[in-house]
Amino acid sequence: MNALVEAIANLSSLRDRESLDFTLVTLLLEFVSQPVQTVKLLRLAGEAGDQRWQTQASLSAGQATPTRDRIWVNFNTLPHSQDYRDRQRCVLNGEIQLISGASCFTIFPVASSGRIDGVLEVESHSPMALPDQALITSILKIYRNVQGLLDYGEKDSLTELLNRKTFDGAFIDATLHETKDLELTQPDRRLSQAGGYWLAVLDIDHFKRVNDSFGHLIGDEVLVLLARLMRSSFRYNDQLYRFGGEEFVVLMRCTRAGDAHNALERFRKRVEDHDFPQVGTITVSIGYAPLLPDDTPGAGFDRADKAVYYAKAHGRNQVCSYPELVARGELAAEAADDKEVDFF
Repeated sequence: MNALVEAIANLSSLRDRESLDFTLVTLLLEFVSQPVQTVKLLRLAGEAGDQRWQTQASLSAGQATPTRDRIWVNFNTLPHSQDYRDRQRCVLNGEIQLISGASCFTIFPVASSGRIDGVLEVESHSPMALPDQALITSILKIYRNVQGLLDYGEKDSLTELLNRKTFDGAFIDATLHETKDLELTQPDRRLSQAGGYWLAVLDIDHFKRVNDSFGHLIGDEVLVLLARLMRSSFRYNDQLYRFGGEEFVVLMRCTRAGDAHNALERFRKRVEDHDFPQVGTITVSIGYAPLLPDDTPGAGFDRADKAVYYAKAHGRNQVCSYPELVARGELAAEAADDKEVDFF
């Protein structure tokens, strides 16, 4: 019992999402009283009508450390949600699902941000006893509470996008760790300017006029609506941030520069075409840049920021590429470590 209490205390002290997920499955595999084969934590990804299961953490008996799907895993390779009816029922009705057969599965609903969007799936040789079900349910409540604390610290309170102070850590996780994963399986592939990670800075045009003309409450509504457009326009695994005021950031992975440009241009056009209540038309200026090998968060941001300032100074409501501006002689090139930005 003392070991279980200590493990739960360790779980509740974590402030990193991957560590939290990995610790959860490790704890359950160790402390469920009956023999367990595998514990999986899964989330629904994608939009309604085409949702997939993404593995956040998976651990099997005898396995040294948990595994997960990469952040930028190819969405089309993930299993369809409808192919797992028991998981779907668990999400829809919020109740534990028990499946017996050659292997027995016990599926628990997992909530985040106030809604059930995932499951914890435990595979065992025999049906799970009620005391073990109760133990897992209680541990999931603690897990959900820790997640709530992480959301409070990592998300912008108005738009619920990621906030500025999470950027450095997410940048490193998304680029350094993901690059290492890919190098293990695709040693000849380089995630560089030719096809890798891209950082975009989005700035609402003439936002001060909105606040001055309609008031800050309407200005806040514009920010919330813009955040919703971002969520529905970009892919589920693109990292979306509000850096403060009317400035937003997107961290994405694309194999070609044209893909990044097209995604940003589609979003710019969608904002321009959207009717914002009381305000009418809003436009955004966007600058973007590739992340270079051994880049820093500040250097990558600075290049994209220079491109967005160029866009605002030359007509607004457009998407500008930092490499293209440099190639045309509009901006001077900087090495990856020439400029560092302090985000704190």
